[in-house]
Amino acid sequence: MKPHIKSSVLAKLFFLLLIIIYANQSFSQGQNHSWLIGYDIWPKGRMLFDDTSYTFLTETRKMQFLGTEGNISGANGNFLMSCNGEWIANASNDTMMNGAGLVPGSGDGLLLPHACLILPYPGDTNKFAIFHHTANLLGPYYKVTELLKTVVDITLDSGLGGVLIKSDTLINDTLNSGITACKHSNGRDWWIVAQKDSSNTFYILLLTPNGITNITTQNLNVFPLPWSNACQPTFSPDGNKFSYSYYDDMLNHTVFLFDFDRCTGTFSNPQTIDITDGHLGFGLAFSPNSQFVYATSSVHVFQINTATLNVDTVSVIDTFYSNGFLMNYFLMYLAANGKIYITSGNSVQHLHFINYPDSAGVACDVQQHAINLGIWSFRAVPNHPNYYLGCDTASGCTCLTTGIEQLESHNFKFSLSPNPNNGNFNILYLLPQNKKGQLEIYDINGRRIFEMNLPPWSTMQNISLPTTIADGIYNCVISSGNSRVNKKLVVIRN
Repeated sequence: MKPHIKSSVLAKLFFLLLIIIYANQSFSQGQNHSWLIGYDIWPKGRMLFDDTSYTFLTETRKMQFLGTEGNISGANGNFLMSCNGEWIANASNDTMMNGAGLVPGSGDGLLLPHACLILPYPGDTNKFAIFHHTANLLGPYYKVTELLKTVVDITLDSGLGGVLIKSDTLINDTLNSGITACKHSNGRDWWIVAQKDSSNTFYILLLTPNGITNITTQNLNVFPLPWSNACQPTFSPDGNKFSYSYYDDMLNHTVFLFDFDRCTGTFSNPQTIDITDGHLGFGLAFSPNSQFVYATSSVHVFQINTATLNVDTVSVIDTFYSNGFLMNYFLMYLAANGKIYITSGNSVQHLHFINYPDSAGVACDVQQHAINLGIWSFRAVPNHPNYYLGCDTASGCTCLTTGIEQLESHNFKFSLSPNPNNGNFNILYLLPQNKKGQLEIYDINGRRIFEMNLPPWSTMQNISLPTTIADGIYNCVISSGNSRVNKKLVVIRN
């Protein structure tokens, strides 16, 4: 064999080995995997979610949560960090390097819903942005005066993470408590939203690889809040709807619903839904399919159809006492297993949950005080946006991701063989029950070069790529609803 031919063959074999290794890297759900529960000196615990169920573990932990909880896990579900609005804990539950004293306080955590939010930094898998409030007790409520940003590099301190930038002031204004976010339609960046106090004006911030590159305001054309009492502002899982609720000192309780443009970061089509029942109202959460938004008062769970605005009362509290305290309704949390969990405004040892939140009316099946934790819980739920929302180019925005960052939130049992291949291969998969899916293939520049629909009754397809598709490494994505899974595909024809 001639020397130049031999070196060429060896180089190609080496390249083949590299792409086989790269192709077999796996991606799975994880970033919204955990819920840390508990406060004060009592034993604490955490719920670990998969796509259908959860596991509950008791633990000894320094950080407690009163109303504010931000946390995030890695792509494979490994826990990374948590924040109660006043300090940051690392994966070993100790204070993260330079993570103490985000804002003045006792360290016990802020008594506010959704006052801390942790996002993966666009374009940098080692960095995370934490958005959080400062708040001072003023009369009957906490007065929020700032929106701050803290940046964490998870590679510091031997992989436990460290704070690079602490409590950088983004907004200096009186605000309602509550921070939420939605993935930009480019699939990479994030819209972050916070509301000005006693108003209908929202601050809208854009997080890109260059940091916060834009801060705008928008008047949402609904009547303003009389005082700081907006509760759990949240985006629908598909990113097309936004909602928040409030109650006033006369116990008028209203849910506001808007359309959201993920490309421009603007709200439209304001709708107001009166759910006044003479009780305080706090919780808010969308169903997994984004069709319904649920709201709680202390004694009722309401289901609102986002298309018709029809309101159903799907549960009335049954005055159960959990270890001596009334088990009322308070905050809500859409977990990774597709169920909505509801905390109490009191110190209790139980949780409520909505078993089938995509079902209309009482078929959603509200299970009152059905989970006995065996530890004390108080109000706080995680503030998890939809980390897995992908690109949407229909409104004109360019897709800026290959889909690698959009991780699996349903176990598709996805495999492809052979891999590498000559453009002809088989895929095996399992779609969510009675749901159709889609196969998409992207090149290394994020361009979609192949797509096909997957019928709900199918679990295998034979794929033959056009011969115009060149040799190389591609990202193969199967999606259904808001769930998706990625695998590397290697095409070698020569």
